[in-house]
Amino acid sequence: MSARSGGFNAGPRRQARPFRRRAWPLVVILVGGLLAAVWRAEGSQSTAPPSRAVAFEPGSPGGETAAAPPVAPTEAPRSPTPAPPTTTPLPTPTPDPTPTLEPTPTFTPTPLPPTPTPLPPHVLLEGIRHEYQGWNNCGPVTIGMALNFYGRQETQEVIAPILKPNPDDKNVSPEEMAAYAESLGFEVHVGVAGTLELLKALLAAGYPVIAETWLEPEPDNGMGHYRLLIGYDEQERAFIAHDSLYGPFITLPYDEFDRLWQVFNRTYVVVYPPERREPVETILGFRLDEARLWAHALDVARAEVEAEPDNAFAWFNLGSSLLRTGNAADAAQAFDRARAIGWPWRMLWYQFGPMEAYFAVGRYEDVIALTTANLEQADVLEESYYWRGRARAALGDVEGAHADYRRALELNPNSPLAPEIRGRLATDA
Repeated sequence: MSARSGGFNAGPRRQARPFRRRAWPLVVILVGGLLAAVWRAEGSQSTAPPSRAVAFEPGSPGGETAAAPPVAPTEAPRSPTPAPPTTTPLPTPTPDPTPTLEPTPTFTPTPLPPTPTPLPPHVLLEGIRHEYQGWNNCGPVTIGMALNFYGRQETQEVIAPILKPNPDDKNVSPEEMAAYAESLGFEVHVGVAGTLELLKALLAAGYPVIAETWLEPEPDNGMGHYRLLIGYDEQERAFIAHDSLYGPFITLPYDEFDRLWQVFNRTYVVVYPPERREPVETILGFRLDEARLWAHALDVARAEVEAEPDNAFAWFNLGSSLLRTGNAADAAQAFDRARAIGWPWRMLWYQFGPMEAYFAVGRYEDVIALTTANLEQADVLEESYYWRGRARAALGDVEGAHADYRRALELNPNSPLAPEIRGRLATDA
C-alpha cells in the first residue's frame, strides 16, 4: 500500500516489543550527543556579529551550509529555481485569487426579414378588354380598361364626358382618374418614384397598373400618354401593355419604358376593390405614407441629378419632390435648371410644379410668362388659366384673375380645382 493511503503496514504490535527493550541505551547516547551539539551551536552564535547571520539553502552560492535561525516552518518555494539569499524567511506564497468571470452575454440574432418570394418569369393578366382611344381620350380609355379587369363595362363614351367635358381637353390627370374610380367604390393608390420591380410585383399579384409615360411619335413632338400594364416577360425584358393608341398586347422594353416613365417622375396608378386591399398594401408598404413616398422620391431625384447633371427630367423631378416636401425655394431653383437645359414644349400641359413653386416664392411674372406661353399653344388648359389667375390676383389684377378663373370653370367644371376657383371668384377683391 502506498504512503497516500494513510501509513505503512507494520504488522501486529507483539512483534515490536523486543525492539524497544534492545534500543534504549542507543537512545540515551543519541540524546546526549544532541545536547552537546546544541551547546556548541549556541556558543558559536554568541560570538558571530548579527550582520553575518545569513541562512543558506543547500547548494547555495559558495557551497556553504549553515543552520538558519529558529523560525516557524515555511512552505518550500514552488519554483524549481533556488531562491536568492535573504535575511528573512521566504513568505508563504499566496495563490492569486481566482478571477470572477462575468457571464457571457447570450447572443440573440436579429431576425432577418422574410425572403421575398421570387417573381415568376412571365405574367399576363387575361380577360381585359382593349379599347382604342378617340381624340385625346387616352386617360378615359385607360382607366376604363383597368376597371374592366374587375368586371366594369364602361367605355370612353361614358367616362370621357365626366373626366373631360371639353373634348379638346389635353390633360386628364392621375388624380382625376382616381376620383372617377373611387366614385364607383374602388380604392386607388397614385404613387411616384415607382420602380420596375414594384410594377412587376403588382402584376404578379394580379393587379393591372396604369403608367404615365412620355410618347415620342416623332422628334420634338412628344406628349403625355397612359399605358395599362397587364404583364411582363423576363426573358424579353419587357412589359406587356394594352395601349389605347397602338393596340393590345404591345411590348415595352424595360430600359426604353423607364426612360419615358422618368418624364413623369415614374407616376403609377393601381386600382383595386376594397376586398383586395391587403395584398396590394403589403406590396406598396411605405409608399402608402405620402410623406415617406415623397421623401423617397426626393432621394431618387437627387441621385439621378448627381448621376446625370444634364438630364432636364431629373432636375424637373427634383423640383417636384422638393415642392412636395415643403421646400419651394429650392424647388424653384431646380425647375430653373431643368428649364435652362430644356424641357419639351408640351411639358407644362401635364405638370404644373414650376408655376406652383414660382408662385410660392413670389415670382408672379414668371408664372404669367409660363402660363401665357402654354395658352398660346393650346387655349384649353384649365390648369394654366388657374395659375395665371392666381398670379394676376397676387399682382393686383383682380379683373384679369377673375377672367382666367371663369375660363377655367368653363373648360372643366368637374376639375379638382373647380371648388377652389369658385371660392376665389367669391373672395378675391
